[in-house]
Amino acid sequence: MSKSELISAIEQVCDEKNIPFDSVIDSIEAALAVAYRKESGNKMLNVRAEFNPEDGSAQFFDVKTVTDDPSEEDLAFFEEQEKERELSRGTRRDDRDNRKEEAETLEDEEWRFNPKTDMGITEAQTVKDDADIGDEIVTELPLPDDFGRVAAQTAKQVIIQKLREAERETLYNQYKDKVGSVINATVHRVEGPLVYMDLGQATALMPPAEQIRGERYVIGGRFKVYLKSVEQSKRGPEVIASRAAAEMVADLFTVEVPEIANGLIEIKAVAREGGSRTKIAVWTDQENIDPIGSCVGQRGARVQTVMNELGGEKIDIIEWSDNLEESIMNALSPAKVLSVHIDEEANTATVKVAGDQLSLAIGRGGQNVRLAAKLVGYKIDVVKDESAEAEVVSTEDVAEEEVADVATPEKEMEQAEAAIEEVAVEAESAEEEVAE
Repeated sequence: MSKSELISAIEQVCDEKNIPFDSVIDSIEAALAVAYRKESGNKMLNVRAEFNPEDGSAQFFDVKTVTDDPSEEDLAFFEEQEKERELSRGTRRDDRDNRKEEAETLEDEEWRFNPKTDMGITEAQTVKDDADIGDEIVTELPLPDDFGRVAAQTAKQVIIQKLREAERETLYNQYKDKVGSVINATVHRVEGPLVYMDLGQATALMPPAEQIRGERYVIGGRFKVYLKSVEQSKRGPEVIASRAAAEMVADLFTVEVPEIANGLIEIKAVAREGGSRTKIAVWTDQENIDPIGSCVGQRGARVQTVMNELGGEKIDIIEWSDNLEESIMNALSPAKVLSVHIDEEANTATVKVAGDQLSLAIGRGGQNVRLAAKLVGYKIDVVKDESAEAEVVSTEDVAEEEVADVATPEKEMEQAEAAIEEVAVEAESAEEEVAE
């Protein structure tokens, strides 16, 4: 294979797998090292391969770390471990996890001499006079004439495995940086209550708790989703997407409202019940900027765009205040609050409202007061103010009496008779004019 063909093949793999060029070279070097050890039959070699993609050549080295001279106990322990590994090679694949756990346990134990990777200080000084503990003794190994079928097959498997690991690591790093942001996704498949979203390079899981209630997810449907978390696993990155997260509303407003993106307006808190209602508190220190009006937009264009993206979800935008009482009053809008009593020790707030505002303050199913409590971080108790209710009732009675004084049946009859007389007079005068 010529130089151009070899490098082109490596670059093609990089493009297909979306992994760096160096990761492919590392995979090839790891595969060559395994193949060399397999072909040589010497299990005590710690082979390091250096691959040159320019001409396709490779060099092999045996790398040992200088340590204290091993004791007979260390050598006996190593031989015993090697025998156990030989016996365990015939076990079923299901036992691999157990063997990995045992290996991790051995790593956590006290260090022991390993002839495969270590070299005693006495032996090291025969190779290199000024060798010291911690140094690396690198010995160049002779190049093999050719790799056998088994070694070649082993190298192929190692390359595939290393490329998969590199691809998983690349995907993990790519989406780890996007956690906490909103991206476009397409419904890939639906399995019962679980929805799998195609993000382009990876597939994200959207569990029922992260879905908007009542929203239909049809295969091929396009949605904006909020990346909630990314975890590394054996099968690749596990991405959790959400459509019901409160942070998604804040991110959508950041994109839609330039004042928020520029830092002129700050989103202080968001309380949400996905698919139903959201309360968002905004604040600004700029006197010439209306935070609520900026979020609503001209004729409600900005907030309507966010609502449409959330499937018509209702959004209440309130102004945040450093005064807790005022924030609680605003949070309970559209209800009008008469007074607020705060108990900081119990972390509760008692709110008094008029009788006709009680149901409005509580909301359907307690939703309004529940969202307000999430927004301010206090438990809110809404009570009816009896005196205010009586005042409202008396005001309504006075208004009804005034209306009765203005529009009674007798007055309506008098007005009708007067109108008839005026029409009759006008008709008589018209007849006289015609007769003349």
